[in-house]
Amino acid sequence: MASFWTGTRVRLRGIEPDDWTACMRFAAEQERLGDVLYPPRSAEGYRAWAKEQAGADPGSECFQLAIEGTDLGEIVGTVGTYHADPRAGWFEYGVMIGADHRHKGYASEAVVMLLRFMFAERRYHKCQARIFAHNEGSLALHHRLGFVEEGRLREHVFFAGQHHDLVMMGMLADEFTQLHPASGA
Repeated sequence: MASFWTGTRVRLRGIEPDDWTACMRFAAEQERLGDVLYPPRSAEGYRAWAKEQAGADPGSECFQLAIEGTDLGEIVGTVGTYHADPRAGWFEYGVMIGADHRHKGYASEAVVMLLRFMFAERRYHKCQARIFAHNEGSLALHHRLGFVEEGRLREHVFFAGQHHDLVMMGMLADEFTQLHPASGA
C-alpha cells in the first residue's frame, strides 16, 4: 500500500530541523506579498522553531507539516492546523507555498490530503480558513477546492499601514467527501 501522505505532486512529512532555511525564505516571500508583517526573526529563531516542530507530538490536534515536491525532493511549502475544537468538531488550517513553486498544484494536493486526514481519521466536521481579501490567489484556490465564503470581517486586520478585510471560508466534511472522493480506499 502506498503511503497516505504521498500523492502525485507532493509528500507531506514532519518538519525537520534542517527545514529552517526554507521556512525563513517562505516568511520573507510572504512579507513581500503583503500578507503579513512581523518584526524580523533571527536565523536562530527559525532554527529553534524548526527544531521545536521536529520534536512536536504527532498526535496533537494542531501540527505543521512540510510539503515536499515529489518531482524535486525538496520542501516547497508548509501546511498545518492552527486551531482545533474537537468538542465542536471544527479546525482551522493554513498553507504556504514558496514563490518559485506556486501554480503547480502543490497547494491543492497538500490541502486535500490534510483535509482527508482531518475529516476521515480525526473525524472533524468542519474546516475553516481565514484569507486576506486582497489575496486573490488564495481565494481562488479555496473556491476551486470547494470552500464556501461564510463571511467577511471588514477592516479586521491591520498591517502595512492600513486595515484589510478578512474573508472567512469553510467546508463541511460531507461537502469535502462529495467533491474529493477517496481513490482506491
